[in-house]
Amino acid sequence: MNAKTADKVATGIFYGIAGTVILILIFLLGYILLAGFPKLTWQFLTTPAKAFSAGGGIGIQLFNSFYLLILAMLISFPIALGAGIYLNEYAQKNWVTTLIRSAIEILSSLPSVVVGLFGFLLFVVRFKMGFSILSGALALTFFNLPLLTRSIEGSLAAIPNLQREAGLALGLSRWETVTHIILPVAVPSILTGVILSAGRVFGEAAALIYTSGQSAPALNFADWNPFNIASPLNPMRPAETLAVHIWKINSEGIMPDASAVSAGSSAVLVLAVLLFNVLARWVGQRVYRHLTAAD
Repeated sequence: MNAKTADKVATGIFYGIAGTVILILIFLLGYILLAGFPKLTWQFLTTPAKAFSAGGGIGIQLFNSFYLLILAMLISFPIALGAGIYLNEYAQKNWVTTLIRSAIEILSSLPSVVVGLFGFLLFVVRFKMGFSILSGALALTFFNLPLLTRSIEGSLAAIPNLQREAGLALGLSRWETVTHIILPVAVPSILTGVILSAGRVFGEAAALIYTSGQSAPALNFADWNPFNIASPLNPMRPAETLAVHIWKINSEGIMPDASAVSAGSSAVLVLAVLLFNVLARWVGQRVYRHLTAAD
């Protein structure tokens, strides 16, 4: 076999592998969306769940998922951004930074159930926060922080050093160079990492079973005082998320229409992550054009 034929064969194999992966993804997404599409009604998205009778919705669980996502990202993103900037722009290459990066690699590969048990022992038991949204958000911060830090550091490392040298040559300090030149250029890549980590948080179940709880008490959406127990904004209330709800109704087996509710909830999860990706990319492009004054 000559080199030209071998190249064609290798190219065909790679196309075949890529096509197989795409077909598998299309099949999975199509199956989830088609199975859950009949349940995607306004009533299903807004009404509370029912345990022993059919016809319940996922309104409270859906709200809890978004609330927990926002709270977890508000905690983890500033920490990850600061850590990424320090590791890439300020930290010297020595055994300390090597140890930090190794620890980040190890933490990013931890199973989510281990993070959940850690959060249960530390936040729920030790700090006496109980099963609450805040306990879940803090546990997801430990779950999300390593991946987000690696992503931000990689985004900053991808910026050519010529841009840093140009900023310093103009008399800017290192901090001014980072904030006015490096970060605006890295915004699209950073947002991609945020999207990936947000998707992990939104679909996480194992870590939240032990921290945010498996119950969804009724909420008074007319009461937005975060200090009231029935308020949706109260971070100390237990909160069953959508992913935990799917696991719970399939493991308990007491809901008559559990399969239909699971299909609808899974479709909502997929669509929510898809919409979040599209929105985040649109916002990222707008922010990038604003910060870089690009047309």
